[in-house]
Amino acid sequence: MPGNTEKSNEPFIQIKDVSKHFGSFVAVDSVDLEIDRGELFCILGGSGCGKSTLLRMMAGFEVPTSGRILIDGVDITDQAPYHRPVNMMFQSYAIFPHMTVEKNVAYGLEKDRVSKDEIKTRVAEILDLVKLADFSNRKPNQLSGGQRQRVALARALVKRPKVLLLDEPLAALDRKLREYTQFELMNIQDELGITFVVVTHDQEEAMILSSRIAVMDKGRFEQVGRPKEVYEYPSSRFVADFIGTINMFEGTVDAVNDGSISVNADEADAQLTALTDMNMQVGDKVCIAVRPEKIYISDHAPENHDDTRLAGVVQDLGYFGNLSLYRIRLNSGKIVQVSAQNRRRSAERHLEWDDEVFISWRPRSAVVLTE
Repeated sequence: MPGNTEKSNEPFIQIKDVSKHFGSFVAVDSVDLEIDRGELFCILGGSGCGKSTLLRMMAGFEVPTSGRILIDGVDITDQAPYHRPVNMMFQSYAIFPHMTVEKNVAYGLEKDRVSKDEIKTRVAEILDLVKLADFSNRKPNQLSGGQRQRVALARALVKRPKVLLLDEPLAALDRKLREYTQFELMNIQDELGITFVVVTHDQEEAMILSSRIAVMDKGRFEQVGRPKEVYEYPSSRFVADFIGTINMFEGTVDAVNDGSISVNADEADAQLTALTDMNMQVGDKVCIAVRPEKIYISDHAPENHDDTRLAGVVQDLGYFGNLSLYRIRLNSGKIVQVSAQNRRRSAERHLEWDDEVFISWRPRSAVVLTE
């Protein structure tokens, strides 16, 4: 693992009150972030949220308007890109079409005037790691998209940076190859122990790849945490809606019990119960959010009277092989999405369009949101 292990108790990367303005436009707005040594960290957000600008400031391609960036205890804010202990893998890969795989990977080392023997050894090691040893003499146009992606990764890693920055690294790959490459990337990062910082707009990619995620919107971090924490316990409506699919019911607290609240929601035409440790008062405005996979669906009323139970009609349904997705229209007109695993092998659907159904969920499956 690279770096000085004596500093392992400190955050390896520190972003302190960093902002970036382009004229009157604020791309990054006074953000603070700490990343540990050896993490595979994802910055997740939609187009224009500031994530790529932040990555470029870490690489040295943009200068912060204010704030400081430290890596391994060293302030790199004013360092030139080529003096920083980082390397960057671009979305376009930017590999040289006229060079072989081996020459592409060796290029950075040659520019640094590393000895020929060391270049040969390090290039061979990294090509073996990314499983391209048998393709060393091929040109990029003789490679698949996934292989070109691995060439770009090898070229970035061969210089042994302390930090590898990856800007939408898998965006150019088709779905199946992207899924495979995600695990390859994780294995390579784990084997090398290098800190990876990945920028992506793909929620699934961030959930699979990262040890932690920072969800970004309008130049600021909405929530930072482990994938499960961000998904199961979103801190705001934005995070809940941005990560995956979720159903939201606006309502008013009408009862507060020990560790739970009862909410009157017109959209549900029912009382909704949720567990919470927040200090709530009767009359507070809240949002009750429930993920589709937490909801049960049936053609008969559920027996558990502690669950929230609603009646509706199947307006739409989709079959995805491993699961079925239902859009249920409640009496109020609100649409609720429900996903159900297809555990039995059957050519016949259990529920169809226009069927009257009951949906239900347990109080602990609901998330209470106030922001």
